[in-house]
Amino acid sequence: MNPWILWSALSHTARLSTALQILLFLPLTLATLSTQAFLLLSLLLSIHSLIHGTLILLWGSNALSIMQVPMHPFLLLVTFNAFSQSAQPWLATAVYWWGKLLTFCGPSYVAMEGLSSLLFAQKAGQIGRGIADEAESYQFVILILTAAAFVAAAWWVVIAYPAAAASPLSSTLLGVALTAFLFLVLIGFRLRRTNVVEASLLALFLAYNVWLCGFDQTSFSDPASSYAPLLSNILPHLQTLVNFITNTLPKPVLVALLYRLSILQVASRILPTIGADNWESDQEELDGRPTSIMTRILLTYRQLIFVMVYSHLLLLDPSSQVWWRWANIMFTLFLWAVELVVSPDGDDDSAKWKID
Repeated sequence: MNPWILWSALSHTARLSTALQILLFLPLTLATLSTQAFLLLSLLLSIHSLIHGTLILLWGSNALSIMQVPMHPFLLLVTFNAFSQSAQPWLATAVYWWGKLLTFCGPSYVAMEGLSSLLFAQKAGQIGRGIADEAESYQFVILILTAAAFVAAAWWVVIAYPAAAASPLSSTLLGVALTAFLFLVLIGFRLRRTNVVEASLLALFLAYNVWLCGFDQTSFSDPASSYAPLLSNILPHLQTLVNFITNTLPKPVLVALLYRLSILQVASRILPTIGADNWESDQEELDGRPTSIMTRILLTYRQLIFVMVYSHLLLLDPSSQVWWRWANIMFTLFLWAVELVVSPDGDDDSAKWKID
Protein backbone atom coordinates (compact mmCIF):
# COMPACT_ATOMS: atom_id res chain seq x y z
CA MET A 1 0.00 0.00 0.00
CA ASN A 2 1.16 3.49 -0.80
CA PRO A 3 2.53 5.09 2.43
CA TRP A 4 0.96 8.43 1.47
CA ILE A 5 -2.50 6.85 1.28
CA LEU A 6 -2.01 5.15 4.65
CA TRP A 7 -0.78 8.36 6.26
CA SER A 8 -3.65 10.34 4.77
CA ALA A 9 -6.18 7.78 6.09
CA LEU A 10 -4.64 7.95 9.57
CA SER A 11 -4.71 11.74 9.50
CA HIS A 12 -8.37 11.92 8.46
CA THR A 13 -9.33 9.27 11.02
CA ALA A 14 -7.57 11.30 13.73
CA ARG A 15 -9.46 14.45 12.72
CA LEU A 16 -12.76 12.57 12.82
CA SER A 17 -11.88 11.12 16.22
CA THR A 18 -11.08 14.61 17.52
CA ALA A 19 -14.41 16.00 16.36
CA LEU A 20 -16.36 13.08 17.87
CA GLN A 21 -14.53 13.41 21.17
CA ILE A 22 -15.38 17.12 21.42
CA LEU A 23 -19.00 16.45 20.44
CA LEU A 24 -19.36 13.85 23.19
CA PHE A 25 -17.12 15.09 26.01
CA LEU A 26 -18.62 18.58 26.39
CA PRO A 27 -22.27 17.51 26.92
CA LEU A 28 -21.04 14.53 28.96
CA THR A 29 -19.34 16.89 31.41
CA LEU A 30 -22.35 19.19 31.49
CA ALA A 31 -24.66 16.25 32.20
CA THR A 32 -22.62 14.39 34.81
CA LEU A 33 -20.85 17.14 36.74
CA SER A 34 -21.83 20.80 36.58
CA THR A 35 -21.79 23.91 34.44
CA GLN A 36 -18.49 24.98 36.02
CA ALA A 37 -16.88 21.66 35.09
CA PHE A 38 -18.24 22.02 31.57
CA LEU A 39 -16.75 25.53 31.31
CA LEU A 40 -13.40 24.25 32.57
CA LEU A 41 -13.30 21.52 29.93
CA SER A 42 -14.35 24.04 27.29
CA LEU A 43 -11.56 26.37 28.40
CA LEU A 44 -8.95 23.58 28.37
CA LEU A 45 -10.08 22.40 24.91
CA SER A 46 -9.94 25.97 23.62
CA ILE A 47 -6.41 26.51 24.94
CA HIS A 48 -5.33 23.20 23.41
CA SER A 49 -6.99 24.10 20.09
CA LEU A 50 -5.26 27.49 20.10
CA ILE A 51 -1.87 25.85 20.64
CA HIS A 52 -2.66 23.17 18.05
CA GLY A 53 -3.65 25.78 15.45
CA THR A 54 -0.52 27.82 16.11
CA LEU A 55 1.67 24.74 15.66
CA ILE A 56 -0.10 23.99 12.36
CA LEU A 57 0.52 27.58 11.27
CA LEU A 58 4.23 27.30 12.10
CA TRP A 59 4.90 23.64 11.34
CA GLY A 60 2.08 22.46 9.08
CA SER A 61 2.63 18.73 9.58
CA ASN A 62 -0.22 16.20 9.41
CA ALA A 63 1.36 14.42 12.36
CA LEU A 64 -0.17 17.05 14.64
CA SER A 65 -3.66 15.68 13.94
CA ILE A 66 -2.60 12.25 15.17
CA MET A 67 -0.58 13.52 18.11
CA GLN A 68 -3.50 15.49 19.57
CA VAL A 69 -5.93 12.54 19.78
CA PRO A 70 -4.91 11.43 23.32
CA MET A 71 -5.11 15.01 24.61
CA HIS A 72 -8.90 15.21 24.76
CA PRO A 73 -9.42 12.18 27.06
CA PHE A 74 -6.58 13.52 29.20
CA LEU A 75 -8.26 16.94 29.51
CA LEU A 76 -11.54 15.21 30.36
CA LEU A 77 -9.81 13.31 33.18
CA VAL A 78 -8.22 16.55 34.41
CA THR A 79 -11.65 18.18 34.54
CA PHE A 80 -13.22 15.27 36.42
CA ASN A 81 -10.32 15.27 38.87
CA ALA A 82 -10.53 19.05 39.42
CA PHE A 83 -14.21 18.81 40.35
CA SER A 84 -14.03 15.56 42.30
CA GLN A 85 -13.94 17.86 45.32
CA SER A 86 -14.47 21.57 45.91
CA ALA A 87 -12.87 23.58 43.11
CA GLN A 88 -10.12 26.05 43.87
CA PRO A 89 -11.24 29.74 44.01
CA TRP A 90 -8.91 30.75 41.17
CA LEU A 91 -10.31 27.94 39.05
CA ALA A 92 -13.90 29.04 39.71
CA THR A 93 -12.95 32.60 38.77
CA ALA A 94 -11.32 31.46 35.53
CA VAL A 95 -14.31 29.41 34.39
CA TYR A 96 -16.67 32.25 35.38
CA TRP A 97 -14.91 34.70 33.09
CA TRP A 98 -14.67 32.10 30.35
CA GLY A 99 -18.43 31.67 30.51
CA LYS A 100 -18.84 35.44 30.30
CA LEU A 101 -16.57 35.54 27.24
CA LEU A 102 -18.62 32.83 25.50
CA THR A 103 -21.81 34.77 26.26
CA PHE A 104 -20.36 38.06 24.98
CA CYS A 105 -19.23 36.33 21.78
CA GLY A 106 -22.80 35.17 21.06
CA PRO A 107 -23.73 38.12 18.81
CA SER A 108 -20.57 37.64 16.75
CA TYR A 109 -21.50 33.99 16.07
CA VAL A 110 -24.95 35.06 14.89
CA ALA A 111 -23.48 37.82 12.71
CA MET A 112 -20.93 35.47 11.13
CA GLU A 113 -23.59 32.85 10.39
CA GLY A 114 -25.92 35.39 8.78
CA LEU A 115 -23.16 37.07 6.79
CA SER A 116 -21.76 33.72 5.63
CA SER A 117 -25.21 32.49 4.58
CA LEU A 118 -25.80 35.65 2.55
CA LEU A 119 -22.34 35.39 1.01
CA PHE A 120 -22.94 31.77 0.02
CA ALA A 121 -26.34 32.57 -1.51
CA GLN A 122 -24.86 35.40 -3.56
CA LYS A 123 -21.94 33.31 -4.75
CA ALA A 124 -24.33 30.52 -5.75
CA GLY A 125 -26.43 33.09 -7.60
CA GLN A 126 -23.36 34.27 -9.48
CA ILE A 127 -22.44 30.70 -10.46
CA GLY A 128 -26.05 29.96 -11.45
CA ARG A 129 -26.13 33.04 -13.67
CA GLY A 130 -22.96 31.93 -15.41
CA ILE A 131 -24.34 28.43 -16.02
CA ALA A 132 -27.65 29.79 -17.29
CA ASP A 133 -25.86 31.92 -19.88
CA GLU A 134 -24.27 28.85 -21.47
CA ALA A 135 -27.47 27.25 -22.83
CA GLU A 136 -31.24 27.57 -22.62
CA SER A 137 -31.52 24.01 -21.35
CA TYR A 138 -29.46 25.00 -18.31
CA GLN A 139 -31.83 27.91 -17.69
CA PHE A 140 -34.77 25.51 -17.66
CA VAL A 141 -33.04 23.19 -15.16
CA ILE A 142 -32.12 26.10 -12.88
CA LEU A 143 -35.70 27.40 -12.96
CA ILE A 144 -37.01 23.97 -11.96
CA LEU A 145 -34.52 23.65 -9.12
CA THR A 146 -35.16 27.13 -7.76
CA ALA A 147 -38.92 26.61 -8.00
CA ALA A 148 -38.53 23.38 -6.03
CA ALA A 149 -36.45 25.28 -3.44
CA PHE A 150 -39.17 27.93 -3.05
CA VAL A 151 -41.84 25.24 -2.65
CA ALA A 152 -39.70 23.33 -0.14
CA ALA A 153 -39.07 26.52 1.86
CA ALA A 154 -42.80 27.35 1.91
CA TRP A 155 -43.68 23.80 3.00
CA TRP A 156 -40.99 23.94 5.69
CA VAL A 157 -42.41 27.19 7.09
CA VAL A 158 -45.96 25.82 7.08
CA ILE A 159 -44.87 22.66 8.90
CA ALA A 160 -42.91 24.63 11.49
CA TYR A 161 -45.54 27.36 11.95
CA PRO A 162 -47.58 25.83 14.84
CA ALA A 163 -44.49 25.45 17.03
CA ALA A 164 -42.57 28.51 15.81
CA ALA A 165 -45.52 30.88 16.30
CA ALA A 166 -46.52 29.59 19.72
CA SER A 167 -46.66 33.10 21.23
CA PRO A 168 -48.04 36.39 19.89
CA LEU A 169 -44.55 37.87 19.70
CA SER A 170 -43.18 34.88 17.79
CA SER A 171 -46.06 34.96 15.30
CA THR A 172 -45.52 38.70 14.82
CA LEU A 173 -41.80 38.20 14.17
CA LEU A 174 -42.58 35.43 11.69
CA GLY A 175 -45.02 37.67 9.83
CA VAL A 176 -42.51 40.52 9.74
CA ALA A 177 -39.74 38.23 8.48
CA LEU A 178 -41.85 36.70 5.71
CA THR A 179 -43.21 40.08 4.60
CA ALA A 180 -39.76 41.65 4.59
CA PHE A 181 -38.36 38.72 2.60
CA LEU A 182 -41.08 38.96 -0.05
CA PHE A 183 -40.61 42.72 -0.40
CA LEU A 184 -36.84 42.35 -0.68
CA VAL A 185 -37.24 39.68 -3.38
CA LEU A 186 -39.55 41.93 -5.40
CA ILE A 187 -37.27 44.93 -4.96
CA GLY A 188 -34.22 42.90 -5.94
CA PHE A 189 -35.90 41.58 -9.07
CA ARG A 190 -37.17 45.04 -9.99
CA LEU A 191 -33.72 46.61 -9.64
CA ARG A 192 -31.98 43.58 -11.18
CA ARG A 193 -29.76 43.23 -8.13
CA THR A 194 -30.61 39.63 -7.31
CA ASN A 195 -31.68 36.44 -9.09
CA VAL A 196 -33.83 33.39 -8.43
CA VAL A 197 -30.93 31.25 -7.22
CA GLU A 198 -29.95 33.71 -4.52
CA ALA A 199 -33.55 34.34 -3.51
CA SER A 200 -34.38 30.62 -3.29
CA LEU A 201 -31.36 29.88 -1.09
CA LEU A 202 -32.26 32.73 1.25
CA ALA A 203 -35.81 31.37 1.39
CA LEU A 204 -34.40 28.03 2.54
CA PHE A 205 -32.23 29.82 5.10
CA LEU A 206 -35.29 31.63 6.44
CA ALA A 207 -37.29 28.38 6.61
CA TYR A 208 -34.41 26.60 8.35
CA ASN A 209 -34.26 29.21 11.10
CA VAL A 210 -38.03 29.23 11.53
CA TRP A 211 -37.93 25.44 11.89
CA LEU A 212 -35.25 25.70 14.59
CA CYS A 213 -37.37 28.30 16.40
CA GLY A 214 -40.12 25.71 16.71
CA PHE A 215 -38.00 22.61 17.22
CA ASP A 216 -39.69 20.18 19.59
CA GLN A 217 -37.64 20.60 22.76
CA THR A 218 -39.29 17.55 24.32
CA SER A 219 -37.72 15.25 21.73
CA PHE A 220 -34.72 14.78 23.99
CA SER A 221 -34.57 14.34 27.72
CA ASP A 222 -32.83 16.40 30.36
CA PRO A 223 -29.07 15.64 30.29
CA ALA A 224 -28.91 15.21 34.06
CA SER A 225 -31.59 12.50 34.01
CA SER A 226 -30.19 10.45 31.15
CA TYR A 227 -26.93 9.50 32.81
CA ALA A 228 -26.51 6.31 34.80
CA PRO A 229 -23.35 5.26 36.69
CA LEU A 230 -21.07 2.92 34.80
CA LEU A 231 -21.44 -0.71 35.87
CA SER A 232 -18.93 -3.47 35.73
CA ASN A 233 -21.07 -5.42 33.29
CA ILE A 234 -20.20 -4.43 29.73
CA LEU A 235 -23.76 -4.72 28.39
CA PRO A 236 -25.30 -2.16 30.78
CA HIS A 237 -22.22 -0.03 30.13
CA LEU A 238 -22.86 0.05 26.40
CA GLN A 239 -26.59 0.56 26.93
CA THR A 240 -25.86 3.55 29.13
CA LEU A 241 -23.58 5.01 26.49
CA VAL A 242 -26.18 4.52 23.74
CA ASN A 243 -28.89 6.10 25.90
CA PHE A 244 -26.63 9.05 26.63
CA ILE A 245 -25.80 9.66 22.99
CA THR A 246 -29.40 9.34 21.76
CA ASN A 247 -31.10 11.21 24.61
CA THR A 248 -28.59 13.72 25.91
CA LEU A 249 -26.98 15.24 22.83
CA PRO A 250 -29.36 18.09 22.02
CA LYS A 251 -30.60 17.71 18.46
CA PRO A 252 -31.19 21.45 17.75
CA VAL A 253 -27.68 22.24 18.99
CA LEU A 254 -26.12 19.61 16.72
CA VAL A 255 -28.10 20.81 13.71
CA ALA A 256 -27.22 24.45 14.40
CA LEU A 257 -23.57 23.55 15.00
CA LEU A 258 -23.32 21.57 11.76
CA TYR A 259 -24.89 24.35 9.71
CA ARG A 260 -22.90 27.14 11.37
CA LEU A 261 -19.54 25.46 10.93
CA SER A 262 -20.33 24.33 7.37
CA ILE A 263 -21.44 27.78 6.22
CA LEU A 264 -18.38 29.39 7.84
CA GLN A 265 -16.16 26.88 6.04
CA VAL A 266 -17.82 27.66 2.68
CA ALA A 267 -17.67 31.41 3.28
CA SER A 268 -13.97 31.21 4.10
CA ARG A 269 -13.43 29.66 0.65
CA ILE A 270 -15.47 32.40 -1.04
CA LEU A 271 -13.83 35.37 0.69
CA PRO A 272 -10.57 35.33 -1.33
CA THR A 273 -12.52 35.54 -4.60
CA ILE A 274 -14.36 38.73 -3.69
CA GLY A 275 -12.90 41.77 -5.36
CA ALA A 276 -10.37 39.77 -7.35
CA ASP A 277 -10.14 40.79 -10.98
CA ASN A 278 -10.42 38.16 -13.67
CA TRP A 279 -6.85 38.89 -14.85
CA GLU A 280 -5.44 38.57 -11.33
CA SER A 281 -3.87 35.14 -11.64
CA ASP A 282 -0.63 35.60 -9.67
CA GLN A 283 -0.97 33.15 -6.78
CA GLU A 284 1.45 35.10 -4.58
CA GLU A 285 -0.55 38.27 -5.14
CA LEU A 286 -3.78 36.43 -4.29
CA ASP A 287 -2.23 34.95 -1.14
CA GLY A 288 -1.31 38.43 0.05
CA ARG A 289 -4.87 39.76 -0.16
CA PRO A 290 -6.52 40.53 3.22
CA THR A 291 -9.35 38.10 2.48
CA SER A 292 -6.85 35.31 1.74
CA ILE A 293 -5.06 35.98 5.02
CA MET A 294 -8.39 35.94 6.86
CA THR A 295 -9.30 32.65 5.20
CA ARG A 296 -6.01 31.09 6.24
CA ILE A 297 -6.53 32.18 9.86
CA LEU A 298 -10.11 30.86 9.94
CA LEU A 299 -9.11 27.49 8.50
CA THR A 300 -6.06 27.18 10.76
CA TYR A 301 -8.02 27.87 13.94
CA ARG A 302 -11.24 26.14 12.90
CA GLN A 303 -10.97 23.68 15.80
CA LEU A 304 -10.92 26.59 18.26
CA ILE A 305 -13.99 28.07 16.54
CA PHE A 306 -15.64 24.64 16.72
CA VAL A 307 -15.12 24.38 20.49
CA MET A 308 -16.26 27.93 21.22
CA VAL A 309 -19.37 27.80 19.03
CA TYR A 310 -20.37 24.39 20.41
CA SER A 311 -19.82 25.52 24.01
CA HIS A 312 -21.91 28.64 23.47
CA LEU A 313 -24.77 26.64 21.94
CA LEU A 314 -24.73 24.15 24.83
CA LEU A 315 -24.92 26.98 27.36
CA LEU A 316 -28.05 28.42 25.79
CA ASP A 317 -31.39 27.29 27.15
CA PRO A 318 -34.16 26.53 24.59
CA SER A 319 -35.83 29.95 24.93
CA SER A 320 -32.51 31.77 24.41
CA GLN A 321 -31.81 29.70 21.31
CA VAL A 322 -35.17 30.74 19.87
CA TRP A 323 -34.52 34.47 20.34
CA TRP A 324 -31.03 34.17 18.88
CA ARG A 325 -32.65 32.51 15.84
CA TRP A 326 -35.02 35.43 15.36
CA ALA A 327 -32.09 37.82 15.73
CA ASN A 328 -30.24 35.84 13.06
CA ILE A 329 -33.19 36.08 10.67
CA MET A 330 -33.64 39.83 11.15
CA PHE A 331 -29.93 40.55 10.92
CA THR A 332 -29.54 38.59 7.67
CA LEU A 333 -32.56 40.28 6.09
CA PHE A 334 -31.17 43.65 7.17
CA LEU A 335 -27.81 42.84 5.57
CA TRP A 336 -29.53 41.76 2.37
CA ALA A 337 -31.60 44.96 2.30
CA VAL A 338 -28.49 47.10 2.73
CA GLU A 339 -26.70 45.11 0.04
CA LEU A 340 -29.60 45.56 -2.40
CA VAL A 341 -29.65 49.31 -1.75
CA VAL A 342 -25.93 50.00 -2.05
CA SER A 343 -25.19 47.57 -4.90
CA PRO A 344 -24.88 49.01 -8.40
CA ASP A 345 -27.50 48.21 -10.99
CA GLY A 346 -27.40 44.89 -12.77
CA ASP A 347 -26.15 46.59 -15.94
CA ASP A 348 -23.10 47.98 -14.11
CA ASP A 349 -19.89 46.03 -14.63
CA SER A 350 -19.11 46.21 -10.91
CA ALA A 351 -22.19 44.11 -10.17
CA LYS A 352 -20.98 41.20 -12.26
CA TRP A 353 -19.47 39.39 -9.27
CA LYS A 354 -23.02 38.80 -8.13
CA ILE A 355 -25.43 38.51 -11.03
CA ASP A 356 -23.38 38.13 -14.19
